[in-house]
Amino acid sequence: MKFNKIAFIASNSKVAQKALKELSKVYKNTSINRADVIVALGGDGLLLNVIETYGINKIPVYGMNRGTIGFLMNTYSKENLLERINNAILSKISPLVMEAVDVNNKKYRGIAINEVSLLRQSRMTAKVIINVNNKKRLNELVCDGVMVATPAGSTAYNLSANGPILPINSKLLSLTSICAFRPRRWRGALLPKSSSVDFIVKEPKIRGVSATAGNLEVRNVKSVNIKLSTKLAFKLLFDTESSLEEKFINEQFSS
Repeated sequence: MKFNKIAFIASNSKVAQKALKELSKVYKNTSINRADVIVALGGDGLLLNVIETYGINKIPVYGMNRGTIGFLMNTYSKENLLERINNAILSKISPLVMEAVDVNNKKYRGIAINEVSLLRQSRMTAKVIINVNNKKRLNELVCDGVMVATPAGSTAYNLSANGPILPINSKLLSLTSICAFRPRRWRGALLPKSSSVDFIVKEPKIRGVSATAGNLEVRNVKSVNIKLSTKLAFKLLFDTESSLEEKFINEQFSS
């Protein structure tokens, strides 16, 4: 497919807004419902928000870094943008689907590109039962939190919590604890991507726990189910010299 119609989306930062004005002068800024590609100007947070908002419509997203780290972004330049986009490597990323139930039995559903995480809400540690594929694997994890991360999210919060970097094309999920107190040496597990993970919060009204998936945060959850979507696959475009696969390899050798 040849890309011609670009919709630009920029964060509110001065740098991103300046880039939006520069690019809009050179390339026509098409409305999203008519565009065949979205160019996101900002950082990784903006890119993830754009993917979760518009990726469901199967529109490819090409990010250019006008933020800070910009791990998932391409280098910013206003030169030869259409050529760069049309020569870019396409990566497809499936999100996690979270189904959460709070202490009032209200149900929530959210999606996450990077991870679904549970975090304690107070000074008290969380106590969580972990089931995988409907089988109890851990009777009680006493911790600050726990998460399930995709390969795409393995270099983000997961890595900060000492979780493993997963190759982008690996068929795995990372189950990673956050400051586990008991079991003392348990740090997590690698799971097949087809796994269904259930977190059941013990004493949820006393030991409050929140669950986060993308832009959705649910307070006072009592149970959370997490699966990798088999229906959604978001499209990201990367310059040939900095493909997503190459970024993940480089990240393992960075200081």
